[in-house]
Amino acid sequence: MSSTLSSGASGSLIFREYADFRGVDFSNRKDEISLYRSPDALNMWKNYKGSNGLCVESRPCTELMKEYEDKIYGIYFFNNNMVIHSGNKLYDNGNVIYEDMFQNRSVFFIYNSLLYILDGKKYLVYDGREVKEVEGYVPTTTISKSAAGNGKVYEDVNLLTGLRKNQFCSDGMSREYYLDVECFDDDYGVRVWVNGTELKSGFTVHADKGYIEFAVAPSKPETDGQDNIIVQFQKVIKGYRERIEGCMLVQVFDNRVFFAGNPKYPNMLWHCSLDDPSYCSDLDYYTEGTDDSAIKAIVAGNNALWVMKEPSQSNTTIYYHNPGVESDYGKIYPSTHSSISTGCVGKGINFNDDIVFFSSRGMESVSGDVTTEQVICHRSSLIDNCLLNEVNYKNMLLEEWEGYLLVCIDNKVYLADSRGKHTLNDHIEYEWFYWEMEESISATFVKAGVLYLCSDNKVYTLTDDKGSRKIESYFCTMADEMRYPQMWKTTNKKGTVVDCEGEKIMLSMRKDNEDFIKIGTYSTSTKGYFKPRIKAKKFKSIQVKFWSDLPFVLYSCTLEAYIGNVVKR
Repeated sequence: MSSTLSSGASGSLIFREYADFRGVDFSNRKDEISLYRSPDALNMWKNYKGSNGLCVESRPCTELMKEYEDKIYGIYFFNNNMVIHSGNKLYDNGNVIYEDMFQNRSVFFIYNSLLYILDGKKYLVYDGREVKEVEGYVPTTTISKSAAGNGKVYEDVNLLTGLRKNQFCSDGMSREYYLDVECFDDDYGVRVWVNGTELKSGFTVHADKGYIEFAVAPSKPETDGQDNIIVQFQKVIKGYRERIEGCMLVQVFDNRVFFAGNPKYPNMLWHCSLDDPSYCSDLDYYTEGTDDSAIKAIVAGNNALWVMKEPSQSNTTIYYHNPGVESDYGKIYPSTHSSISTGCVGKGINFNDDIVFFSSRGMESVSGDVTTEQVICHRSSLIDNCLLNEVNYKNMLLEEWEGYLLVCIDNKVYLADSRGKHTLNDHIEYEWFYWEMEESISATFVKAGVLYLCSDNKVYTLTDDKGSRKIESYFCTMADEMRYPQMWKTTNKKGTVVDCEGEKIMLSMRKDNEDFIKIGTYSTSTKGYFKPRIKAKKFKSIQVKFWSDLPFVLYSCTLEAYIGNVVKR
């Protein structure tokens, strides 16, 4: 942005150049920096790949890729195939692979080349051939047991299965071998191995009393003191598996998967064992805070796992976990409360190494790591006036694409620009753009740089930059008093030049608080610019609007005006 003024006052000519556009400013501020932004822009952005950020342009249109029978609740790519959760079905490249999904927004993650899925009711795994409920790793809970039941605790109970194993060292005489529970389930066929061979008979199960009885006492092991009897039994604890199945927040951290967001356990965090999402110890959990305020986001970054809770009376809402080693329990992740009291009501994400979450005031960033005192810095001042008025603000979706963080709420998309930042009140804030899609967004995914948007039962890609589906896009300059708010101005009708690209660009103008007046429709297919004749007399401020339903690119606009007399009441 630049402006010049020839010598003198009344009758002098002032020159304005609107360029280096930086996004929207919905804050209603009138300071000088806002002149680089638009107080009203729709479906515009900076395409850094196409123009290196030297201009603003209309967004690509959506292209229909696939249509399904029912509403889409989730999308993911696995083995380069598109996996879709639609209605109660799961599809792989359009083929039904599972038909008992819960109709709820689903969560996907890949670990060890397997696709895991949580839908709020089930915990599923897909290997590319079959979808099934996760079969929990069977832990050996006790080893070196005597027939009487004494032994050494070895592995913890797995929340994901009722199955357990006990290992015994036979004394060669005993026939009754007591397990590490007082009773166990009698509807499961107990399995027994002696000296490496599974027995099909020769023992009796006493589930109600917690032991098995051999018809003939097993012989001693060949190696003295070595366990030679393994008993696998089942002891289902009601609600254990549902603790993980009900989780809707997932984060991989330190070679483990962390789970949260179970409505029945709002402030609980669990994690699986090392490199095994099928094993969640019943002791590997953490209670975040002293109240039941819900965990809204779990984010890895800044050398920690950050847990963000909704506002609470305890005034501590952000916690973090660092790996540690304890002599009895091995790897642990103790919970430490941060110095931040602002709660999370939306979502959180690691946005290009910026740990951000959405509070009741907008987008916040966690500044500092586990070695320093943490504070929050605001990131969304330019759009808060609109963002916080969205009815479904708390139900937003977050997606990273092309260096932007997309905040999707219904059919609205707010785009934080990681390459466009400015300083406000001694902290860094993002530049923002604003889109409106044709339909509400229910799921998103990015694959090989392509943005996939799901809406109702359809999957779209944001790839049509030719504008075959017409959408309205526009960019307005700030209402400009041209540095002289106390003076009347009159445009030099020959002094306007617009540098842009597009087959059809409409330009409108308004002065002060009047309605926009259309100046004309222009094409820049040959020259790359056009010269509109803007006639505006006796105005305090002037505003220009560029708009089209076809793709267009806007680089700059110059405007000239003559300074008139002092404005009188």
